[in-house]
Amino acid sequence: MRKTEKPFSAKARRREEKFFSRPVFLCVLCALCALCICAANPAFAGKTPDEAAEKRFNAIVAELRCLVCQNESLAGSGAELAHDLRREIRNMIEAGKSDGEIMDFMVGRYGDFVRYRPPLKGSTLLLWFGPALLFAGGVGGLFVCLRRRARVGDAPLSEAERREAERLLHPEKTEA
Repeated sequence: MRKTEKPFSAKARRREEKFFSRPVFLCVLCALCALCICAANPAFAGKTPDEAAEKRFNAIVAELRCLVCQNESLAGSGAELAHDLRREIRNMIEAGKSDGEIMDFMVGRYGDFVRYRPPLKGSTLLLWFGPALLFAGGVGGLFVCLRRRARVGDAPLSEAERREAERLLHPEKTEA
């Protein structure tokens, strides 16, 4: 607040109103409210009374990739689709489906991309062996470059090249 303004002047109130109406402040406020609601209500937190079902659920969602975030597991993602998929997986577990059936459903619906460890088959060979091939290519390229560098030696200068170098390095000697 500036020294010329009074503590509750109209200017100060307008500045405060601008701050509290900014989209960032409103987003943070909404996120905090949603977090409080989720923490207080066990239905939102996704708790199940059965420990075995909870372990199965945690294992399955840790194996699946969030389709929105793509770099997070389904367990750690906060995307709306991730919430829906977790709810769907929980319903399948409660319906008595096996882990394999749940994985088959997810892969059938979203493809092999949804799994962190896709199966080894023709369409995923590059995914499995691509990093090793790139690494081997990089090491091979480095080896070739180092071999070429070792072969290049100091070639002796001809007499004309030596005089030109002397002239460029010591111009005062050649002028005299």
